[in-house]
Amino acid sequence: MCFVQNTRGLRSQLKDSVPVTGLCPQAGPYGVQDSLRRGFSSVKNELLPSHPLELSEKNFQLNQDKMNFNTLRNIQGLHAPLKLQMEYRAARQIQRLPFLPSSNLALDTLRGTDDTIGFEDILNDPVLSEVMGDPHIMTEYKLGVL
Repeated sequence: MCFVQNTRGLRSQLKDSVPVTGLCPQAGPYGVQDSLRRGFSSVKNELLPSHPLELSEKNFQLNQDKMNFNTLRNIQGLHAPLKLQMEYRAARQIQRLPFLPSSNLALDTLRGTDDTIGFEDILNDPVLSEVMGDPHIMTEYKLGVL
């Protein structure tokens, strides 16, 4: 059964919660999730941030880019952030073959982070990656042949 809950899932605030089957899309006809049609449920996707700064840290680069674009627009006009966004998009499209990790050096150079060492530079070593497939199959999948 699907109970109507608030955002934190605390049923103590909803003392008169009534089971409503029509409002719970993941529930099947018997009140249980239909895993064959909907896939397995992931608790990680349904969790809310545990700390107020968690969302800010996850979106740090996006917020930094927005602030830089806004400052650039105020100083140089509308064309400057648009040109920089097009350069970012072009730099994101430059990648190696699917089975080789891409360093995104052009994007780091545009952002000015090519000379800084961050968390992801040390603990995101592609040599230590456990995901390595057959190069031919991965290339065919990327090209849509497979």
